[in-house]
Amino acid sequence: MVRIFLLYDSSGGLTARLADAVEAGIRDGGGECLRRTVETALPADLLACDGLIVGSPNWSGMTGRLKAWFDASGDLWESGELAGLPAGAFTAGYSRSAGTEATLLQLLHLLLAHGLVIVGLPWSERMRRSGSYYGATAHGEVTPDDEAQARALGARVTAFARRLRAAPP
Repeated sequence: MVRIFLLYDSSGGLTARLADAVEAGIRDGGGECLRRTVETALPADLLACDGLIVGSPNWSGMTGRLKAWFDASGDLWESGELAGLPAGAFTAGYSRSAGTEATLLQLLHLLLAHGLVIVGLPWSERMRRSGSYYGATAHGEVTPDDEAQARALGARVTAFARRLRAAPP
């Protein structure tokens, strides 16, 4: 069984609700979820996993707490120990036009800096209402469409982790 590290920051509850759906997707995909908030996670948690999904409220970008957490993982960036693991991102905010895709891109930048392999979401009709190919999103409230996008992200990262783990070195 693969283990996926689900790391997120949440202030108003929207990101935590998306994290619930991401966790359900990880379990749907046959994975084990190591779920931590930015306040309780340690950079060493990254080493115990086969993949990572990170989420942040949209504050016109990721939160400072999450950025500081990633800054503290710099030793793993230098060692390259995370290189090749699959990863995805999600965000939630109260305004559709407040830069959710910019927040996702900031999160993806941190993942790429660690050498992680980005897993996004393929285009679907649902994306006319919810989500982004960069990752799962919610605006104002978490709708069933938002939950479906987040669940799909969890399942996709888990599936990629399983494939990568099974691949010969």
